[in-house]
Amino acid sequence: MDTVKFKYKFDQNYNPKYINGAIGGVSPMGDIVINFYLERPSLPKQQDFEVDNTIGIGKLVETDPTDFDKSYVRFIENGIVMNYKTAKEVHKWLGEHIENLEMLM
Repeated sequence: MDTVKFKYKFDQNYNPKYINGAIGGVSPMGDIVINFYLERPSLPKQQDFEVDNTIGIGKLVETDPTDFDKSYVRFIENGIVMNYKTAKEVHKWLGEHIENLEMLM
């Protein structure tokens, strides 16, 4: 039987990212588009505190934006686009790895 060898080349900036969600769908060209995101609590742009000469920083006075503690950020840093055939192969591959993981649980 003939064999084929695949050599893997990594970009100098290769650095896996943690994701906890994705958004996307089917493009007008029929490709699957997946944009991965990291969802996290929002951070304030600015906070103003009272200053107490005896204890230092005191009570929080104002926050910009005012609703930062009620909002979340979905930071999208990367995504992928694939055709139907590749999507089916990735789906199968991912399913196999999920099954292997579930056997360990």
